Amino acid sequence: MQNLKKYLLLDSGLVVGYTLENAQLKLNKLKKDTENNPLFGEEYFAENPKLWEVRFDNSYPNVIYDKELKLYRCWYQTFVSDEASEETPLAERGEKEYIVKSSRMTALCYAESKDGVKWEKPNLNLVKFKGSKDNNIVLMHAHGAGIMLDEQELDPKKRYKLVSKLEFSPNLHYMVVVFSEDGIHFDEPIPWKKWNPAADSHNFPFRDPKTGKYAVITRTWANNVRLSAITFSDDFINWSEPKEILRGDGFEDQIYSMPVISYADIYLGFASMYHEGDTLNENYDKVDLELKFSANLEQWDSVCKGDYLIERGGGVYPQNADFDASCIFTAAPIIEDDKIWFYYMGGNGNHTGFRESSLARGYIKKDQFAYYTNKREGIPAKISTVSFQTYDDEIYILADIPENGYIKVAVGTKYGNAYSDFGQEDISLVQVSDGKYKLEFNKKSILDLGNSPVAFKFEIENAKLYGIEGSIQQHYLKY
Repeated sequence: MQNLKKYLLLDSGLVVGYTLENAQLKLNKLKKDTENNPLFGEEYFAENPKLWEVRFDNSYPNVIYDKELKLYRCWYQTFVSDEASEETPLAERGEKEYIVKSSRMTALCYAESKDGVKWEKPNLNLVKFKGSKDNNIVLMHAHGAGIMLDEQELDPKKRYKLVSKLEFSPNLHYMVVVFSEDGIHFDEPIPWKKWNPAADSHNFPFRDPKTGKYAVITRTWANNVRLSAITFSDDFINWSEPKEILRGDGFEDQIYSMPVISYADIYLGFASMYHEGDTLNENYDKVDLELKFSANLEQWDSVCKGDYLIERGGGVYPQNADFDASCIFTAAPIIEDDKIWFYYMGGNGNHTGFRESSLARGYIKKDQFAYYTNKREGIPAKISTVSFQTYDDEIYILADIPENGYIKVAVGTKYGNAYSDFGQEDISLVQVSDGKYKLEFNKKSILDLGNSPVAFKFEIENAKLYGIEGSIQQHYLKY
């Protein structure tokens, strides 16, 4: 038996667009943990104030589960100095304009949790702030810091890796990397030898599993709009020139930041989309989270453009806004059993105005980012995949099929009809677990087709088809 390989149909490279009939790709929405959200927030005006938590702003959360420590760990940015926020009590923020001054200063802070729900901000005694080290500050002047836990690193002192812009003033700022054994005590920052991108957003580091290289998704600007760029490194110290990989659509949909993960042999990006361009729009000066995908990290496409993975909360700031009514910035998700957990910073007010931000969480079920279903009610959707090579009969579909719905499967050529003995009437679906069905070939083994390329032909009504998994390999033919 071959290793099972998973393919998510949100990847348009797996679907033959010419054959689609009444089919639509829809995004699954995050299920928020309403029982526990928000998990923690700013405490500048708390009864026992944390004077360095003046304004979380976007905060760019980095949330990692450390298996050795059995801890959820969160590194988040805060403004430790912001005159407008310091001088304006919460009750007065609806009456005043938020004015940014160049004296604002950022820092990276740390929190931890045993269960992902109850969080503590431990006194680290590392950084002196206003005469005291009783705080949870890890690194001063860090702007858009990204943290990764490198489980392949052989040097224990470099187990945790950090990349950030160090910003001392509008005219003095540069990129650095920093290493740590425990994620709290970091070595001296090492400046980049070359390149100094704007990087005024989440600088997200990771190791590309396909190449072994390190990569950082950062932010640059062009023609007065924000866009995403990528840079690569073999050693996490020497970086390539940042290269643009994704931009939105004019002023109204700009890429603000984008953590990414490798999943099912593609890359998924969780892009915070900033909206300006029309002050009359409902979403003006707000930030939504859109799902992107890529096969190679350098060319990206949208999944359900204009639809959002995490729905913003309701209400209007400051009267009755939910904690996440206006701005969403997520950490890379954490996969646990059958759930994919997102820890995100939600802001209750507009991006350029007064707002308070809080960490929250929610999940989607494993593999269920987006699905195909029928567009018009009462008419089934028809979908054909590209060609695959098959190695045995162990093939599954990833789907949700309610009692009033169905999915039928046939096997044939991607443009033609089903092969003899592999029509819909010849293939049954047997549920093996929640969201997973095995294809049972009733007449012949799939191996009887020999080396013939195999396309899966689906008919769907009132059901959700997420992907395919099995002893299969995409067959790369242009025609």
